[in-house]
Amino acid sequence: MSTLAIIDYGSGNVRSVQRAIESAAAHGGHTINVTLTSDPETIARADRIVLPGVGHYADCAEGLAARTGVIEAISEAAFARGRPFLGVCVGMQLMADVGREDIETPGLGWIGGAVELLAPNDPALPIPHMGWNVLRTTKPHPLLEDLGAEPHVYFVHSYALTAESEEDVAAVTDYGGPFVAAVARNNLFGAQFHPEKSQQTGQRLLSNFLSWRP
Repeated sequence: MSTLAIIDYGSGNVRSVQRAIESAAAHGGHTINVTLTSDPETIARADRIVLPGVGHYADCAEGLAARTGVIEAISEAAFARGRPFLGVCVGMQLMADVGREDIETPGLGWIGGAVELLAPNDPALPIPHMGWNVLRTTKPHPLLEDLGAEPHVYFVHSYALTAESEEDVAAVTDYGGPFVAAVARNNLFGAQFHPEKSQQTGQRLLSNFLSWRP
């Protein structure tokens, strides 16, 4: 049986992500053992990796770094072994070079760019951005297949990634101007939105992740 490791580093959405993945596996006919873990050996051996995250970028980065050997294990699984990796919300943001939420905090450096405060061109639009938006695919990707003509996904965030290369951007959405909603490179995928809160669309994306063979 294949294994999926959800990185447990104190983020508030780990349980909801776990439940959503288990639901997607059951409904999609995927046989997989989903584990919530901070054990480096378990992470390094996993067939798939999910890094969730909600809240403050620096707090999430600090929480991840505080788990001894976890970042190294994620890197081994993703790069040395080429395992499929999914970052969710702040988990996606941590893939960037740096986050600029209150203070400048280094990220994992996997996707070139910086996480910066949303700046809608309409000052009446509130920050944080909360709610449903249409996902617009900018390049084909297996995780974005069969989502429907106008897939709506759920966002809760104040900061977004400004990617250095358009080639890393898989999808955008609009909130007083476009911003990056998903990134992809090789076996790495990141979603600024919450698949676990995005109902049928989120379930389809998670099912796609479970069958993805990059």
